Amino acid sequence: MLPAVPERAVDELGRTEGGPETLGLLVRDQHTRRLLLLRAVLDAAGSADPDVCPAVALTRLREDWSLLEEAERLEPYGSGGPFPVSEGDAVSGNRPPPSPVRALLLHPFIGPWARDILRTLGAGTGPLPARDAREQSRALSHFGALAAVAAARAGVSYAVRLTAHDGVLALPSLGALRTGGSGSGDTEVAAVHRRGRLTFRVRGEVDVVVRLQSGAGAWSEAAAWTPAYTLPGLVPGSAVVPLDDLDPYRMARGGPRPDTLSGPATLDEADRKHWLHTWSGTAAALGTGGERRLVESVTLLRCLVPLAAPPGSAPGGTGGSCSGTRREAFGAVLSSAPATATAFAATLVHEIQHTKLAALSDMMTLHHAGSAARHFAPWRPDPRPYDGLLQGAYSHLALADFFQRSALAAALPTLRDAAWTQHARYQAQVGAVLPALVGSGDLTVRGRKFVDRMVEVYERLAEQPPPRGHAARATAYVQAARALWNRRHRPGE
Repeated sequence: MLPAVPERAVDELGRTEGGPETLGLLVRDQHTRRLLLLRAVLDAAGSADPDVCPAVALTRLREDWSLLEEAERLEPYGSGGPFPVSEGDAVSGNRPPPSPVRALLLHPFIGPWARDILRTLGAGTGPLPARDAREQSRALSHFGALAAVAAARAGVSYAVRLTAHDGVLALPSLGALRTGGSGSGDTEVAAVHRRGRLTFRVRGEVDVVVRLQSGAGAWSEAAAWTPAYTLPGLVPGSAVVPLDDLDPYRMARGGPRPDTLSGPATLDEADRKHWLHTWSGTAAALGTGGERRLVESVTLLRCLVPLAAPPGSAPGGTGGSCSGTRREAFGAVLSSAPATATAFAATLVHEIQHTKLAALSDMMTLHHAGSAARHFAPWRPDPRPYDGLLQGAYSHLALADFFQRSALAAALPTLRDAAWTQHARYQAQVGAVLPALVGSGDLTVRGRKFVDRMVEVYERLAEQPPPRGHAARATAYVQAARALWNRRHRPGE
């Protein structure tokens, strides 16, 4: 059985906090779900109608699976195969850190990949529509690339055939190979691994030789190879953080993109330098908002996905920003290029709260509210469903705490004033929606406890109010937002 959520954890998370044990509980639960999801892919493929998963595709999937199992068996602290013997084993606090192969399987974008392929494998009987068949073929071949990376990381020698789509073969954590193929076609790529050296062969093209680097990335002199890029760990000794502009599953596929997000960005060297420069100050900026903000980012952040600047932004990313998370991609934060370290720290505070609350909601039911969008939220122009209101209030409450602490710690008047401005805005926004959250009859017993902890934080923050001018402007802002919202969505009232 999956672990129960202790009352201590509900209290901590309700206060937008989370000690090491609580954060570790969220991580272990998500890892268990990921491993079970991967197991479900193999089971679904084995039981799918032959028109949905042809015998050739099923054989290839099982071969890739066997390569993964061999890779993890060979690792010095692998677990004897990529899937836990029992759910209890998967969530035991006594287990060693995940092996490199297991870490690859737990990468955020394996979640979207698994859900995409399960959707097509569960399509029933009869041939798949052309689009679904094409997506399934690509998803299965992507798993082959994943298995090849895992085996290379473990030192397994092999010779396999992979597939480049639209001229690109993406290899998670290593990089991407660009072939001469283009358009919407597929290109077969022969891959041979021997002692940390990968050789890619494409008919009619020059061989590309790639040498694996420790941890992440791979190096090659060939112009056809783009290495994966990583940022240093937030603190000394912490894991590097991929800045992933290569993975084909880094953005949602086949559906509308949230109107708050721009599209994916492909980075050049100048872009990477900007990210690195901003990132280098992010840990210090997080620390000014309390040590817990740094700890939760180190614990939960698995990768960053760069987004294009929002429409209307000025060159250099000074005209606006956007960010988001994906529930099925635990640990990934999507963000446009941050203007400053403080701005990026605030982005992480915001998005990590969504990560925490989504993970907690997978483990326990906080409310039984429906999906009807009817609630006012001063940070959005459209009506929000109850769950969206809770998610937004939770992240904004953490930001109000972050900026209050930053204001109290700031030595320079300009920095202190800017932090108070932000704190006042977020505090006023949360105060405007707390009555709707608290007054809901759809909260479960533990959900009400969670919201009560949020109220406690709001009241604690109110004990140290911002300077009067900041508070007045924030209140006026929320009042104006409510008036505009009422005119748009309740014109008859």
